[in-house]
Amino acid sequence: MLGMYFKSSIASHICSLKRTQYKKDLIKFGIVNKSDEKYLQFLGSRIKELREIKGLDQKAFAFHCDIGRTQLHKIEKAETNPRVLTLLKIAAGLEISLAELLKD
Repeated sequence: MLGMYFKSSIASHICSLKRTQYKKDLIKFGIVNKSDEKYLQFLGSRIKELREIKGLDQKAFAFHCDIGRTQLHKIEKAETNPRVLTLLKIAAGLEISLAELLKD
């Protein structure tokens, strides 16, 4: 019975690590390399900058884009790699094209 608890606990911890996409966990497991991290930082700061120009806080903007506030926070802090659909929603919320959002 005790062995089953440890297996369950370890499995739960591994699933938790897979679900959390914090930068330190991703780098620790080699999922994000340094060049990817720099791009995610650029993307996050660009989204934040454009959002603030529109005068929107994270909560209002996330609601407007139909994404979670926590998800937006993680994107802006480069703690997650957003899906294309999420980027399309963000670009639409900013009233720009996806190409404009991704432009340096």
